[in-house]
Amino acid sequence: MPTLATTVDGLTLPNPFIIGSGPPGTNGKVIGRAFDDGWGAVICKTVSLDASKVVNVQPRYGRLRSRETGEIYGWENIELISDRSFETWLDEFKAVKDSHPDGILIASVMEEYNKAAWQEIIGRCEEAGVDSFELNMSCPHGMPERRMGAAVGEDPVALEEVCGWVMEVATKPVWAKMTPNVTHIEDPARAAFRAGCQGVSAINTIRSVIGVDLDTLRPEPNVEGYTTPGGYSCQAVRPIALRMCMEIATLTGREFPGRTLSGLGGIETGGDAAQFILLGSNTVQVCTGVMKFGYGCVGPMKDDLLAFMDKHKFETVDDFRGLSLPYFTTHSDLVRRQAEARAAKRAAEAKRMIKGDAEWSGDDFVDQSDALARG
Repeated sequence: MPTLATTVDGLTLPNPFIIGSGPPGTNGKVIGRAFDDGWGAVICKTVSLDASKVVNVQPRYGRLRSRETGEIYGWENIELISDRSFETWLDEFKAVKDSHPDGILIASVMEEYNKAAWQEIIGRCEEAGVDSFELNMSCPHGMPERRMGAAVGEDPVALEEVCGWVMEVATKPVWAKMTPNVTHIEDPARAAFRAGCQGVSAINTIRSVIGVDLDTLRPEPNVEGYTTPGGYSCQAVRPIALRMCMEIATLTGREFPGRTLSGLGGIETGGDAAQFILLGSNTVQVCTGVMKFGYGCVGPMKDDLLAFMDKHKFETVDDFRGLSLPYFTTHSDLVRRQAEARAAKRAAEAKRMIKGDAEWSGDDFVDQSDALARG
């Protein structure tokens, strides 16, 4: 029987499904719930040293639904990082590790462009017992004036510097979370790896405007008649996330062998997860999916992934990780391959085409007739 158990950067996970940073990891209570329901690891909602600057608004979500079925396929949020005090988070980190000592607890952290602040938050989280870190270099909205989130992640030079500050003091594995709001995602990924990060996560949400209400003429989500661009997630972003994970995995294999990738973006089924793993992801994260279906969605996803593995006779996740990467090439190579395939087909048909009555064969009579009909 196949197994979903996997080890990534020294972290032993019962399965590759991770709660992505956001509302599903917003406090210790729900983090414990996620472990109870069987998630492989949990990344908390992003924390900072000073939560007083975090003030959320309502409403802060916008959703796109299928015209035919009403199913949600797109989700925008203008939500900020955690508004809970850092001291509260430290207490809850300790409590979660006491109640779920085997659960892999990953702290998502974000700070201003300040070396002392970044190093302080890493040290204090480690003292509280977290198992790993995800550096939020990618939130597309909220407090860019403080050089937080994507304001750093979109600048590979700044990103490498901040990751370097972290790696000077971190003793636990560190992943840097990538923003998709760049032309070439290889650039920030390369910067994170150069700084020494063990892995990267990709992708965070895509900067977006989800729509305009045609009755009020106001953009959504509507907060006192106004809004701000937010982060787009859910099924609709999966093709973009898959492409960017493929690019990062290709870079990793070529320049940074052994570094890891946690893939996310629209994952809702075990089949979705399998695609990310086939394109080089070591683990997969789910955030919006939990907001749509609840924490219990991990059960069917695990069953689906195991069924996929059983079908293809894969015993472990590593057995099929990256197997689809070799099938990407350039457009010019596609043209060459197709020309060669068509030429080979024509040659085979010409070989089957009879030249005289003595060449007719009873076994190949239909194929020989077809070849003559095509000329």
